[in-house]
Amino acid sequence: MPSLTGKIVPININEEMKHSYLDYAMSVIVGRALPDVRDGLKPVHRRILYAMHSLGLTSDKSHRKSAYIVGEVLAKYHPHGDVAVYDALVRLAQDFASRYPLVDGHGNFGSVDGDSPAAMRYTEARMARITAEMLADIDKDTVNFIPNYDDKNEEPTVLPARIPNLLVNGSSGIAVGMATNIPPHNLGEIIDGIIMLIKNPDIEVKELMSAIQGPDFPTGGMIMGREGIWNAYRTGRGSIKVRAQAVIEKTNNGRNCIIVNEIPYQVNKARLIEKIAELVKDKRLEGISDLRDESDRRGMRIMIELKRDANPQVLLNQLYKHTQMQETFGVIMLALVDGKPQVLSLKQALHYYLEHQKDVIVRRTRFELNKAETRAHIVEGLRIAIAYLDEVIKIIRSSHNTDAAKKALMERFSLTERQSEAIVEMRLRQLTGLEREKLEQEYKELMERIAYLRAILADESKVLGIIKDELTIVKKKFADPRRTVISSDEITFGAEDLIPEEDVVITITNQGYIKRIPLDTYRSQRRGGRGVTAMGTKTEDYVQHLFITTTHHFFLFFTNQGKVYRLKVHEIPEAGRQAKGTAIVNLLYIGGDEKITAVIPVREFDPEQFLFMATTRGQVKKTSLDEYDTSRRDGIIAISLREGDQLVDVKLTNGQEEIILATKGGMAVRFPEEEVRPMGRGTHGVRGITLKYDDEVIGMETVRPEAFLLVVTANGFGKRTPLTEYRSQARGGKGLINIKTTERNGPVVAVKVVKDEEEIMMISAEGIIIRLRAGDISTIGRSTMGVTLMRVDAGDSVVAVAKVYTDDNEE
Repeated sequence: MPSLTGKIVPININEEMKHSYLDYAMSVIVGRALPDVRDGLKPVHRRILYAMHSLGLTSDKSHRKSAYIVGEVLAKYHPHGDVAVYDALVRLAQDFASRYPLVDGHGNFGSVDGDSPAAMRYTEARMARITAEMLADIDKDTVNFIPNYDDKNEEPTVLPARIPNLLVNGSSGIAVGMATNIPPHNLGEIIDGIIMLIKNPDIEVKELMSAIQGPDFPTGGMIMGREGIWNAYRTGRGSIKVRAQAVIEKTNNGRNCIIVNEIPYQVNKARLIEKIAELVKDKRLEGISDLRDESDRRGMRIMIELKRDANPQVLLNQLYKHTQMQETFGVIMLALVDGKPQVLSLKQALHYYLEHQKDVIVRRTRFELNKAETRAHIVEGLRIAIAYLDEVIKIIRSSHNTDAAKKALMERFSLTERQSEAIVEMRLRQLTGLEREKLEQEYKELMERIAYLRAILADESKVLGIIKDELTIVKKKFADPRRTVISSDEITFGAEDLIPEEDVVITITNQGYIKRIPLDTYRSQRRGGRGVTAMGTKTEDYVQHLFITTTHHFFLFFTNQGKVYRLKVHEIPEAGRQAKGTAIVNLLYIGGDEKITAVIPVREFDPEQFLFMATTRGQVKKTSLDEYDTSRRDGIIAISLREGDQLVDVKLTNGQEEIILATKGGMAVRFPEEEVRPMGRGTHGVRGITLKYDDEVIGMETVRPEAFLLVVTANGFGKRTPLTEYRSQARGGKGLINIKTTERNGPVVAVKVVKDEEEIMMISAEGIIIRLRAGDISTIGRSTMGVTLMRVDAGDSVVAVAKVYTDDNEE
């Protein structure tokens, strides 16, 4: 067997894999996936545009088959798959993908519904009008050219790009270990930003944002908040929330409908509609009766018709939350700078583009200067020839051939070869007086032109002035109004944004079960009725609290031990009328020996409002509401209690109310709230009423003008007494007789300040509810026993009373 020594080179496979993969990665990064910061194009896009330029497919010429263009690109510049080239060509022509399409397509180039474009043999294309600005002056040595893949042609390494395409049309791509996602912008705004940078090179990003508001997507939409834009422009990375533009309208049949006119960038409209339909089918979205796409040539229009009882704003919020009607655009402003990938801030992106334009203008000026100087050199020779015309003619006639004539002229007049050649080739008509004047005029203009071009090259400010002027012209020709609206509010959906605001009844049992029931479950009844069953309870359990609130309020739970817990009303599970409910211990971190004694709804924690508290031993305290704004689920101290005392009631006040404390034994005291100064959460409070030995406070109310004090006892008796019969007294006194309590009517269980038009609900320990109008309850003096309001069975008793605020049209 022959020896192979010297023919095999041992290679470390780890090193080979490292170098080979690195070469591949850099090839993808530089030659395929990332745009150049100067013209904002990837190689395939640049080659497509240059091929169309070479073919003369300008915007004023007729369209040509896309297959012809793709073939030209493949043959000369981009030896890859034809599908990849055609896909790139299609994207350049899609007005929903590019903010300013660089290709004018004719035929089916796909749709926002995700429809595929027609095959390249069917479609036609040419350059868009704006594309001429991308290739302007490319034949004036403004950019470098390199040999193509087979060294038979040349292609540009970058386009002159008189429009700042990187930011204007954006770019997206995935390379190896990195990705770019640059959003499109408004051309006019970007040009304004560049001009600001020209005027002030030290400008900050915040100042640039006064001109460049943010991304401007071709599909419009709304950007929620400016923080994501600020982060992206400052660091090159940011997260921007984009929301569909939708309006709520009334249909001819009186129903509400949601009309979607714009959707977020890169969202497939057909898939969006399918997703909404799926959510409706799965009953994750309720309230939609019809869904159809009414889009046409005039624009996008998605019609979402709602059921009569649906809340349109809540449903719209749910659509934003659960569908692509709200999307997040992750900005990564990664581009190639001098062939290396770099994440760019807004200012850096504008700076590198401006540097490219400076280079383009300088190279163009040098090209034009060289051309002008070359022509001036020839014109100088022609001027000499005309000045010595007779002698020139004599030399030419006496010469044996052209070369001899040129040589003789060069020796006689110290001319260059190019000058002497121009003289020999000069036509007789150029010897007329008019032509001689034109020659002198041309020479003068050339000298002025040369001086101007040299001045540009000697002064950078003149270069910047030219850039500014040319960009201003581009802005006048192509800038259009912004499509994407930018909202100053950063909107994050809370659960309440997805839940309709409606009136609900909250019931709490003695053994700690709670549930939420829609208010309209209960029908209004007349005094003395039997009521309807509010909930099913165990034999040893009974309903202890009943409250009317809305699903968007906070619920503050005050316990007998002086602690307060916070919960959103919509977080309380809804249940049927006869359901037992959910144990509060599953919703709150409440101690085993604590009981809920007071609950109030709060919309927001206003420091101008107060929580006024009363304990069973007659202590009262007032604390600013904002001191209770905490989300701690294990509760905070609401009031410090002495041994044997318990928190009995809490009211929300404005600091100027009058307070009434009522006792189980039928006493009541009325005093101004101002007599109690604001205190911190951890204080005991001050004395509100002096109690008899066996008496205790059972309730507290605030006074309203022209109202009555409703008193209800355990055996279903009650009465209304005008508040005018309760004179204002000093805080801490024994008070006045409120109602005569006997074995027949029982101890007082509740007091409420009511007016005639209001309604109340009474609930018994057995779970029986009655709802009646306050005006139907007898008005009687303070020292009376009251009348029957609710017939209670033996062993049952009234345990809670709540007010209901009804609409005029309620049954």
